[in-house]
Amino acid sequence: MSEEILINVTPQETRVAVVENGMLQEVYIERARQRGITGNIYKGKVVRILPGMQAAFVDIGLERTAFLHASDIRAVSSADNEANTSPTIHELLKDGQEIVVQVVKDPLGTKGARLTTQITLPARYLVYLPYSKHIGISQKIGDEATRERLRLLVKSALPEDTENGGYILRTLAETATEEEIHTDIRYLRRAWSTCQERISEAPATSLIHEDLPLALRSMRDLVPDNIEKIRIDSREIYLKACDFGNEFIPEIADRIEHYPGERPIFDLYSIEDEIEKALDRKVMLKSGGYLILDQTEAMTTIDVNTGGYVGHRNLEETIFKTNLEAAQTIARQLRLRNLGGMIIIDFIDMNEPEHKRQVLRALDRALSRDRTKVYITEMSPLGLVELTRKRTRESLEHVLCQPCPVCEGRGMIKTPQTVCYEIFREILREARQYGADEYLVLASQPVIDLLLDDEAGSLVKLHEFIGKPIQLKVDPVYTQEQFDVVLM
Repeated sequence: MSEEILINVTPQETRVAVVENGMLQEVYIERARQRGITGNIYKGKVVRILPGMQAAFVDIGLERTAFLHASDIRAVSSADNEANTSPTIHELLKDGQEIVVQVVKDPLGTKGARLTTQITLPARYLVYLPYSKHIGISQKIGDEATRERLRLLVKSALPEDTENGGYILRTLAETATEEEIHTDIRYLRRAWSTCQERISEAPATSLIHEDLPLALRSMRDLVPDNIEKIRIDSREIYLKACDFGNEFIPEIADRIEHYPGERPIFDLYSIEDEIEKALDRKVMLKSGGYLILDQTEAMTTIDVNTGGYVGHRNLEETIFKTNLEAAQTIARQLRLRNLGGMIIIDFIDMNEPEHKRQVLRALDRALSRDRTKVYITEMSPLGLVELTRKRTRESLEHVLCQPCPVCEGRGMIKTPQTVCYEIFREILREARQYGADEYLVLASQPVIDLLLDDEAGSLVKLHEFIGKPIQLKVDPVYTQEQFDVVLM
């Protein structure tokens, strides 16, 4: 299986596409104004304790207070552990207390960030646990001899002091060399030493440690050893990626490429079209069947339909074939759309028990390639399959869209910011292909307002880059998602 990672960088946002065998599987988006905070470490201040929920609200300097449950507070009393009892939230925290916390979930919807005091620092092959002595190994490394070899490798690499901390070996560590493990340990200990200095000096609600930007984070977390290419369309980020690769991932450094092509990098595998399709409720299957995906606050439901597929033998065969294809497509859509939480799949009813088992196995195999933890149940008599997928960041729909004011939240439309960036990309595409003397942008009032206000600086930079004037005009007939770039 060939895998490529394409990284598209603009001043406003960074987008990372994971492509397997020429097909888009995952997309990550990080906007300069809305960077995710998962993994960030803060020096927070307890502002409210909730005894009934065994939790506390902590001010970490964001718009909304963050949530810290008692189960996410590392134990400080060995007596509690020996008695096998859990201390209450009042025994662990008090109002006004300063506490070092790490974000484990970004703010989602109306909910604040989720916190933990069990700090972790990730590197390429290891995760450092500064407050633990445990050495753990990813469950995906199944060979016992390999697990023991890695455990001994980490123990031998630890400096002889009293504050080594603990480590978890990631799946990628299975093929790591001794030198690579040592390099990770040195990097993590330096990073934690810097954090400790900031913790002692910084006031409450201060940021102590910020995770890497998306382009470098994707190289650390997403790149397997057998990656074919990493293509980056920004020379500045390409040079940073090369430095990062040479220092931490030397085995793939020669596969990092700068993409200078006139054609936008996301057009190489029709990624823009695939992102557009990933915002639709309906997903067509090659056989003629289709899926309907509905994302709500409580759960996501996926309905499988035969559509125009009638099969060649009988109804049972038609249903079985459609469900098999749907299982593969559903696994890809969960990754592509980054759907998390509770997910209910309504497969078409099958009479044959063997067919049910095969469909469930096909779904399980397809989900095994998912980087995010997924738990799947057995198929119910009605053909329903319930699964949960860990939710750590906003879904693709929530990143790119907003509730529609016309339908009072029953549907989604692209935000003015998303449309602005599409306009920028379209102007660049037109400038490269046709080279007009002037460009006229026709769009809705909210989009034009944003171009003249928050995105005015970006518009000026684009004008300087293409060397042609860009005129803006409101068209009252256009919806928020509609626009035209007219060559003058």
